[in-house]
Amino acid sequence: MESRAVARYIRVSPLKARQVANLVRGKNIKEALGILRYTNKKSAPLINKVVKSAVANAEHNFDMDSDALYISEILIDEGPTLKRMQPRAYGRADVRRHRTSHITVVLKEREVR
Repeated sequence: MESRAVARYIRVSPLKARQVANLVRGKNIKEALGILRYTNKKSAPLINKVVKSAVANAEHNFDMDSDALYISEILIDEGPTLKRMQPRAYGRADVRRHRTSHITVVLKEREVR
């Protein structure tokens, strides 16, 4: 049994979000939320929100025990890039790329022995 939550079109670069995602991959929920709470990155509260949503989905939809949950997968996929023009000297222009991300969190239940 698995529970998932997805946040799409999040305005953070996928490379920067993957740094935070690598910190919590494979961890149990309490440990992951503690790490995300004290990580000083823009993507940390965004990933925290998706993890909490996946936990709520697991408890409400599948009657899973929240203490036995762990992050089995966390994927940061690249979303569409917003392209904006930046004026430069001598009448030229540069393209500024505002990257977006799709964040997917999959939770599974550990077997109790």
